Amino acid sequence: GCHLKELVNTYRVEYAKELLRSGKCLPEELPQRCGFLSRSTFYAAFKKVTGVSPKRYMKYEMRAQHSESINYV
Repeated sequence: GCHLKELVNTYRVEYAKELLRSGKCLPEELPQRCGFLSRSTFYAAFKKVTGVSPKRYMKYEMRAQHSESINYV
């Protein structure tokens, strides 16, 4: 139910999310590593798919990882 461009961008953003979570890529390198020709196109696609910017996404991920690592006795 979507256009090919939207589908491809969704896969690219999912790959970007994996790279961000793994820490294997600097945020500045994400657009190029994920197949986007410009940073602005990457940011627009990322926000459309996730609802937040890559920077905010990383903040949420870091909080989630931190809260998972807390062991309650």
